[in-house]
Amino acid sequence: MILVVFRSRFSEQVDGDYRTTDDHLAEKARAVYGDDLVRVKSYEAEDGERLTLVWWRNPETLAQWRADLEHRNAQQQGRDKWYSFYELSVTDVLRTSSTLEPEAYPAR
Repeated sequence: MILVVFRSRFSEQVDGDYRTTDDHLAEKARAVYGDDLVRVKSYEAEDGERLTLVWWRNPETLAQWRADLEHRNAQQQGRDKWYSFYELSVTDVLRTSSTLEPEAYPAR
């Protein structure tokens, strides 16, 4: 399993286009990659910093998503307009312990 950790803070230029684009891309990723996109969780701190965690089943589908033209265009808008700061980390999940059923965390 692959975990993408995305920290960010909105700029003063963030607008309604951000939410529309974010909703569209989330829907597209679920439709195209199905079970390979395991889950997405987002959080916002009191100081405005945002954290999004995205679990992918394998690196191949993550690479396909990374190369998606609409996704790349949104990334560019993020750098140019929507974010005053961002940090992206991608990591291999070595082990998970959970009270969830084992199928909720399938192996690669």
